[in-house]
This record gives sequence, structure tokens and C-alpha cells, in this order.
Amino acid sequence: MTIDEKAVAALADRILGPEHKGLPPSAWGRTVREFLAAEPFLDEFETPLLTLDRAALTTNLSVMGDWARAAGVRLAPHGKTTMAPQLWSEQLDGGCWGITLATVWQAQLARAFGVSRIVLANSLVDPVGLRWVASELARDAGFEFCCWVDGVAAVALMDEILAGEPGDIRVPVVLELGGPHGRTGARTAEDAHAIADAVRRSRRLTLAGVGGYEAALARDRGPEGIAAVRRYLDELARLHRALADDERYTGRAIVTAGGSAYQDLVVEHLAGLADEQGAHGVPTTVVLRSGAYLIHDDGFYAGISPLAAERADRPLRSAMHVWARTVSRPEPELGLLDAGKRDLPFDLGLPVPQYVVGPEFSSLPADATVTAVNDQHAFVRLPGGAASDLPVGAVVRLGLSHPCTAFDKWRLIPVVDDADAARPRVVDLVHTFF
Repeated sequence: MTIDEKAVAALADRILGPEHKGLPPSAWGRTVREFLAAEPFLDEFETPLLTLDRAALTTNLSVMGDWARAAGVRLAPHGKTTMAPQLWSEQLDGGCWGITLATVWQAQLARAFGVSRIVLANSLVDPVGLRWVASELARDAGFEFCCWVDGVAAVALMDEILAGEPGDIRVPVVLELGGPHGRTGARTAEDAHAIADAVRRSRRLTLAGVGGYEAALARDRGPEGIAAVRRYLDELARLHRALADDERYTGRAIVTAGGSAYQDLVVEHLAGLADEQGAHGVPTTVVLRSGAYLIHDDGFYAGISPLAAERADRPLRSAMHVWARTVSRPEPELGLLDAGKRDLPFDLGLPVPQYVVGPEFSSLPADATVTAVNDQHAFVRLPGGAASDLPVGAVVRLGLSHPCTAFDKWRLIPVVDDADAARPRVVDLVHTFF
């Protein structure tokens, strides 16, 4: 699939300014290209600062791409994780089948950068957005799109919204299957078949496949969580087979699931449905929408991903860190850093202090922890620690949890050649669009 490489490359011509948090004033007024030509080092930037690790990004692209190909499934990574067309471009160039998004505005941004295959993993009943999709499908025959539908009422509303649109464009929809106490999605097979019947009667929709989000049903790899995910995926497979046997699909079909926590189970239960040539019936593509693999983390995904270090021979690596400076030691066992909720993710775990930056990496006490974050401060507890363990002015590298809520706090993210180097060099700047 394609992306407009010229539009992506043009980001290097954007002018830098004080709106770009963490950049030194020496960058202001220069283009990205001009600033990078000076080969800046990380220690020339201000704190706090979120960075990406080029070496880890390259590793993660290779690990996940090879893993998916070996499993016989396609990747449409969730672009909402980064909202960074530069990173989408790398993923598509690396063989990804498409890009997944969550809102019609995100899809519109992707189209502005020329993304030609989009999975909108959400219902779309906003009139303005739905009409835009129909017009975009009519305008560009090479644009491939599908969105979710999970109720008969939603089918009727989409039909009503599109009734006055010119031409005979039909919007492809994926029938979303949910689960008890989950998120969206039909709750029973009977409901799902009723929705499929409604789509078949529709004048403006066509059934493109089945899908859902298994991670809504579990939060860990305990026996109960794994069993719930397995049951759900088996039900999704049965639904696809039943719809195919009933000739509900008008053409090719996709079966899509897979966040970044249980993609191994998705492969185990759904990869066998892949039949892209239609040798056994409906041509079927199995699509994983894993979004966090490119960045990974040192928290939630490091603990649950099947491609984490303790579970895989070729593991993913955390590609993101925050560098924060100690601004106060008001108590013997307390240090305050200059990074807080405006800079750090905290919804799936607090940051983890990794080391103090210096000519030689300086270890923090093993029990040093971030115990709380305010808007602009992180509280580091140092039980029994001395002032010399974390002096005022010292910079700490923090490991993070959850890339989705790290990226949305930064308009521009420096990429370093190697975050483990004694003096990392900045080799790129990634623009985000949130």
C-alpha cells in the first residue's frame, strides 16, 4: 500500500519554533532539515524531552514484520498510537498491508498524506464524516476503506445519511463482534447475523468482513484472561465461516483482530482462515491491527506482549524514553523531576527511573521509584538515598508505559541514534498530529 512520500518528505521543510517543546532556541527559525544538518547531540536539548531510539525502531519493524509474515497474516498497525506519518511511512515501506485509525478525522489526516488503504476500527455514524468517506471513495478508485458496524440501528442510520449521495458508491463495513463486559460490538451471534441481514438489505453498504478487539476482554496473561480471549476469537472465527457459507460477502473478506497484547492468540485462532486466493471459498485476508509494537515500552506491553524479552527469541525493544532533570531535593528521600502529566504517560503505569545521565551511567538505588506525577513534576522516592544519588541538576532517563499516551503530549519527537550511547546524537525529528 502507498503513502505520499513527497508529503512526508516535506515535513523536513517545516520551520521550528518555541511551540516545539524541548528544542533548543538555536533551532528556532530553521527548518528541520537545516537543524539536523548540524548533527545535534541530545544534551543540547532542554528537559523534559521524549525521544525515540532509531536502533530500537529498526529492530521492532523487523521483528514484527518477520513474525507476521511467518504466521501468514497481514499488518494494518493502529496509526492512532503515534499519529506520525513519518512512522506510518516506515511501516508501509516495511510491508504493512494498510493503516488502522480510530476516528474519521484521523482517516482524513491519513488521506492528506496519501494513505491508500485505511481500516477505521470504529463505527462511523457522523454525517459529515460518513459523507466525506463516500465522496473520497467516489473520487479515488484506488482508495480502499472499511469501518465497523455493530447494530441494526447503525446500519439504518448510515443508509439514511448516505441516501442523498450521488452515484452508487457502497461503503464497506466490517461486522464488529464484541463480548460480555467488553466495549462496542454485537454481543451474540444472533445479533451479528441480524446485522449482516441488515447490511445485505442496505442500498449503500456492503459487508467487508468481521472483526473486533480481543484485549477489551482481558488485561493480563492469567488463565482467566487467556481463556476469555480464546473463547472470543473462536466465536469470531465461527461467525466468519457462517457468513461465508451463507454467501453474505459480495467479494473479498477480511478477518481482523489483534491489539499488541494477544496477537499470538489471534494468530493461533484466526490465521488458519487466511485464503487470499479464495481456494476454499471466499478470498479472505487475516489482518492484525497491533499498534504498539513499533514503539513498545518498559511497562505494560513489556509485561504482556508475546514478543516481550522473556517470551520471544527475537524480542521487541522499548523505543521511547523521557529525559528529565532533577529540580529539587526538598527531603532526604525525595527528588522532584521537571517532567509531569503534560510530558509523561501515566494511565498504564508510572515512569520507571533507569539511570542518571553522565560521563558514565550512574545507577540509582534499586528501590528508586516514581510514586506520583503532577502537571509538571514527577516525585522520585529514594528510600535511604543520599543527596549524591540524585543531585539537583542531574538528568534521569525514564522508562515509560503505553506509547499511545506518550505521543499525544508531543508535537515533535527527536529520534536518537542509540538511546544507550554515552552521548546520543539526534538523527531525525518526528512530527505528530493530535
